[in-house]
This record gives sequence, C-alpha cells and structure tokens, in this order.
Amino acid sequence: MFVILTYDINKNKVKIVKKICDRYLHHIQNSVFEGTISEAKLKDLKSKLDKVVNKDIDSICIYKFDSVKYAKKEQIGLSSVFGNII
Repeated sequence: MFVILTYDINKNKVKIVKKICDRYLHHIQNSVFEGTISEAKLKDLKSKLDKVVNKDIDSICIYKFDSVKYAKKEQIGLSSVFGNII
C-alpha cells in the first residue's frame, strides 16, 4: 500500500520521530513522509511511533491508499530528490 505520514510533534521528539520514519518511508518535507509499505511494516512503524508520542499533545496522521492508480501528485516549488513517487 502507499501511505503519506504527517506529524506535528513536540520539538524535543522531532529527531526521534524523523529517525523512526526514515527507516520505513521517504522524507519529502519537514514533517511529511511518503512511500510504499507492507501492512506488517506499517504496523511495526506505528508501534514504534506509539512508544514515543504523547497522545495529549502530539499528532501523527497516516493516509493509506490501496492503489495509486488514480492518484496524482502536483508540487509547486522546491522538489525533493525523490520527485513524484506517486
């Protein structure tokens, strides 16, 4: 499946969360990751993130797409090294 993960995390934990996400997805913007991931690896990623986030003040959103067949990415401005992954 293809996922887009965004986060709004306490600044003290940003490096930790980024490091975890880097193991599974492509970093495309400050608090945005995207990429193809298996259900098992997504479960593992969520488990690791769950251990470091404070659910009262932190926020992580994961958008899941079963297929990217009908998806299209448009970017205005600086493009990441990964380009248009979708």
